Formats: sequence, structure tokens, C-alpha cells
Amino acid sequence: MSYVDRCLDSVLALPFRNVTAYVYDNGSCDGTPEHIKEVYGQAISDGSLVLKTADHNTGTTVSRNTLLRLVDSSTDYICVLDSDTEVYPHAFEAMCAHFASDTEGEIGVIGPRMRNESGELQLSGRNLPTLTIKLGKGIPIPALRKRAALAEVCDTPVRGALQDVGYLLSACWLFPYSTYSTVGQLDERIFYAPEDVDWCARVHAAGMRVCYAHDAEILHAYQRLSHKKLISKTNASHIAGLAYYFAKHGYLLRSRGVWNPGNTTKR
Repeated sequence: MSYVDRCLDSVLALPFRNVTAYVYDNGSCDGTPEHIKEVYGQAISDGSLVLKTADHNTGTTVSRNTLLRLVDSSTDYICVLDSDTEVYPHAFEAMCAHFASDTEGEIGVIGPRMRNESGELQLSGRNLPTLTIKLGKGIPIPALRKRAALAEVCDTPVRGALQDVGYLLSACWLFPYSTYSTVGQLDERIFYAPEDVDWCARVHAAGMRVCYAHDAEILHAYQRLSHKKLISKTNASHIAGLAYYFAKHGYLLRSRGVWNPGNTTKR
């Protein structure tokens, strides 16, 4: 629960007008809802924190969609966060400044740089996945894994601290309410992953940019759950989600029709 406390403390301390934190407890059995009610009771009472709970794990898409439906249409920006993140004012100031300077409304979503507690930088803005990349990362041969990992790295230029990428890990997304109105909710036919890839692909399909902000940084104590066991329910769900994603977007080897690595032109 220490991760949850650090995340909530950082969000509620952001020096912006009318910040509301929405929390979804996804069927946890460690007393997290009771802890939140006890520690953040005042925030719940004054409406700056909204807590929703489920009696079982509903997956990442259902949980996030449940909270997105609660957001008022007058909201300026929506931020999707994982509970193991810690955010900083300067990161949000930088990302909001990029949206403010985007007078043509081309940017759909922005994600920051993310480091773990050891200072390791996570590759949070990536090329859209292909079957080759996914197979390469799953094969226990170091050379192939390295080659697949390199294929995920975007080589698009950084302009004004922003880099166009295929997709952003949903541990931290920031987007205007207008993006949500246009793109819609996460696809609930995907239980765990790649819901973030699918949503970003839909942002591209709507003619908007998916941008990685090099001048914004937060903490993400990421756990890489799908890498802990080769055979697990989590990995099985991920494989099923990938199969659905590739069928939905109609590609396996090259992300044609959505966004191609090295080319920011939408088709």
C-alpha cells in the first residue's frame, strides 16, 4: 500500500485548480480500500478523491473505463496513472505547456519519461508492436531479444522536446477531454494488454499525434508482471489480447494504415 499512498499524495499535492483523483480498487485482498478510506477520508469527503471498488479483478480496461465515465465533460485534462507511479508538478506543467502551444489541436496524448527507483529509464514511448518484435522478445535467446528490443525504439526526431511515437505505456497518459470524446474508451475486449497499444493506435487513426515528452519525468516503480512467469494467466491474457489487437488493426509485420516507424504521416 506504500505505492498507493505515494501515488495519491503526489497527485493530491499537484498545484493545479480542482484536481480530482479517481481510484479503482480492482478486487484487492490486502485491505487497500479500507486503508484509503482511513488515510484519505477528508479528501473523499470534500470530493477531491473518488474511490470505486470491485469484488474481483475486472482487468485494466473495465476499471479505467469505469472511472473515465465519471469524469465531467468540463474537465480540461485527464491523466491515466498506474498506482505505482509518483508524479511531479514540473512534469505536468511541461506536458500542459505542450498542449497549450498546440494551437492546431494535433496532439492527442502525451506521456512523460519514466524512471524506476533505481534510476533506470523505462522505454515508455515505443514503436507499435509487430509479430516479429513480440516473438523476438519471448524467445530465450539474448541476441534475438536484444534485436527485438531495439526494434521497439523510435527513431523519430525530437522537436521542441516532443517525439512522435507509436504508443505510450499507459502507466501515465495525459490528454485533453476532447481526445477522450473523439477516441472513446479503452476496448474492453482486451482484459490486460495491449489496451494501451490499441488506444494509441486509435488516436493515430483519428489523425492525432501520440507524443513522448522528453522534458517531463515521473517515477514509475514498474513490476513487469508479465515477465515473472513464462506460463501464467497474465501472459495468457496478454497473448490473447495481442491476437485480438493484430486482427482488429489488420497487420502482423508492419503497422500499415495507422502509424509506421520513422514516418509520422497518418494514412
